[in-house]
Amino acid sequence: MSSSAGSRVVVTGATGNVGTSVVRLLSEDPGVKSVRGLARRIPGWSPAKTEWSAVDLASDQDNLAERFEGADAVVHLAWAFQPTHDPATTWRTNVLGGIRVFEAVAAARVPVLVHASSVGTYSPGPKDHPVDESWPTHGWPDAAYCREKAYLERTLDVFERDHPEVRVVRMRPAFLFKWQSASEQRRIFGGRFLPGPLARPDLLPFLPDVPGLRVQALHTDDAAEAYRLAVHSDTARGAFNLAADPPLDAGVLAGLLGVRPVRLPRTAARSAIAAAWGLHLLPASPHLFDAVLRLPLMDCTRAHTELGWRPRRSSTEVLQEFLEGLRQGGGMETEPMRGRKVG
Repeated sequence: MSSSAGSRVVVTGATGNVGTSVVRLLSEDPGVKSVRGLARRIPGWSPAKTEWSAVDLASDQDNLAERFEGADAVVHLAWAFQPTHDPATTWRTNVLGGIRVFEAVAAARVPVLVHASSVGTYSPGPKDHPVDESWPTHGWPDAAYCREKAYLERTLDVFERDHPEVRVVRMRPAFLFKWQSASEQRRIFGGRFLPGPLARPDLLPFLPDVPGLRVQALHTDDAAEAYRLAVHSDTARGAFNLAADPPLDAGVLAGLLGVRPVRLPRTAARSAIAAAWGLHLLPASPHLFDAVLRLPLMDCTRAHTELGWRPRRSSTEVLQEFLEGLRQGGGMETEPMRGRKVG
């Protein structure tokens, strides 16, 4: 795709967990001429070859097609996780905003669209063996995050039919972590009442072992490398699973933290989460917890063979780095990623 002069890439959601990694890798890539980062607030962080534009995808006042003019690729990462008690608000940003991005890509005649889908788009699946990208993508309808991700997959089905001239790539990563994302993710999922020092293993008497709680993780920088490869590829189309080994369950986590796992029934764990969510003490909803228990494990063979992508870090290394970030208040010079120690 890239010319001898280098590619021009636009990144939405450029100041968040994934966006900061994607922007950094693109800015360091000699095959990229310029990066335009779109975010609700202009950050103090300023990588080489990068310019910023303030854009709110929840508003229809911005002419996105003008922002995309002359771009060789658009990487769509923007996503709002909160407020979890008001799914209409996240729908406006995530779904309606995503549709505006897709329409603007077509209007500006951008040849490549790389979209951030998720493992959360998959229908319930197995925990004992991985599935490939052909697994159904209807999400878990009770969880807003999964419902919105799945809806955008259906929207892209129509978009690809109507705009075959656009090379569309759908990334479906596992849960993404890095040191710099720790404070942001604590706020998104744990809330202001979760102090970072509680990530210390010596303060955990045991680790809850909930049936079905077996998931995959990936370092955000490793996911960003897959996005970079997809931008430059001439042939990559469709969906790509992204995850690192090994899958994380109570046994792996207990060994990592040096604590003992204790079996906890699903109903007890969900009741505790539902009570905290209902009292607005915990941002993560019980519906998302239900979805996590049902997510399938993903087979990443297609990303390995067609993109030439492999993660550099194991899932346990990722988790260790993230826990260190929780303890230290890891963050960056962007509004979503601001670091803060708590407790």
